[in-house]
Amino acid sequence: MPPPALSSVDAAFRREWPQLVATLVRDLRDLELAEDVAQEAFMEAARRWRIDGTPDRPGAWLLTTARRRAIDRMRRAQRFEERIPALVEAAERPPPDDVLADDQLALLFGCCHPALTIEAQVALTLRAVAGLSTTQIAHAFLVPEATMAKRLVRAKHKVRAAGIPFAIPEGELMHDRLTAVCAVVYAIFTEGHASTSGATLVRGSLCDEAIWLAETLAELAPREPELHGLAALCLLTDARRATRVDSDGQPVLLANQDRSRWDRTKIERGLSHLHQASPAGRHSVYRLQAIIAAVHTTAPTWEETEWRAIVAVYDVMLEQGGGPVVELNRAAALAELKGPAVGLAQLDSLADRGLLGDYHYFHSARAELLRRLDRFSEALTAYERAIEWCQNDSERDWLQGRHDELTANEAGRAGAS
Repeated sequence: MPPPALSSVDAAFRREWPQLVATLVRDLRDLELAEDVAQEAFMEAARRWRIDGTPDRPGAWLLTTARRRAIDRMRRAQRFEERIPALVEAAERPPPDDVLADDQLALLFGCCHPALTIEAQVALTLRAVAGLSTTQIAHAFLVPEATMAKRLVRAKHKVRAAGIPFAIPEGELMHDRLTAVCAVVYAIFTEGHASTSGATLVRGSLCDEAIWLAETLAELAPREPELHGLAALCLLTDARRATRVDSDGQPVLLANQDRSRWDRTKIERGLSHLHQASPAGRHSVYRLQAIIAAVHTTAPTWEETEWRAIVAVYDVMLEQGGGPVVELNRAAALAELKGPAVGLAQLDSLADRGLLGDYHYFHSARAELLRRLDRFSEALTAYERAIEWCQNDSERDWLQGRHDELTANEAGRAGAS
């Protein structure tokens, strides 16, 4: 059954919210006020459009309505008087397209300012740029709504008190801040793709928001290869979403996923962004990860995967300073290329250096390789460590199932002997 059609107001919200808030922030220089009057404009649209019909230019109607609400608020508050003439003048003429793009980029950079905590950056981006409600953001990150509301209020107050600018950085600062913006978008995607806690492994709504943000960024700044690398990584990874868990919500390993159900449209879009993410000197970490995702999504079968190419990409990532998680992923790929004993030796090297002891993916990867090597007692211990450190209910249940299955097999072998 197809999803119900969006109302004209709902459709306009999804399409117009980011640009509406971005333009209002430029005009008002106040994020909280911009959000408030934008919400009031949509509330007015919900009342008026049912009677008068949807206007020919919904975005312009919303912007004009929001600006009028802002003027009314300023006059009632008897403040910002010096801004009213400029705002009134702006209300008479819509800005050109290049200014619209700059406004959205400026809003993103402001929400991802390094003076804010990463939690505040993520929350502000989802609220101001993606248009999610406080309730939706709180649900996505498994915190009480009151907690998320306080986090957003504190972030907005910090923006105002610190005078954080909603502007596009210039020169070298642009690259540094762009990296921060990408990190926020990827943090949103990662939490959606593999939730760190809670009952559900995949939260599709967060993945959708991150992909929308990544592609919006790439559209607004098409000459920035890092943005295309980020969009490619999110799309190529998320293309497997429908096959990553079974009907009971349990994880399905990549080797066992039904590749015919992978989203070919997302794969094509991801490959297109990857083509535009050609490196300029130093490789982007997002582009490198996207190459690995592309190798997986274009391989006809697990057995036909180009593991040598994947290991080579991980080598480049390590040369660029990749940390122990990159070493873990390389070890898993090496196990497919040269056998489980070789991969296990790499994992044991990490353990010898005291790395990833509290990372459940390290212990689960080690358990699988020990299992393949028939070192069942050690595999059971590794599963137990993975279960101990895993915070996601779905993954923990899957690990417990693998542990229990191996325990039963061992009991059966002992009985047979």
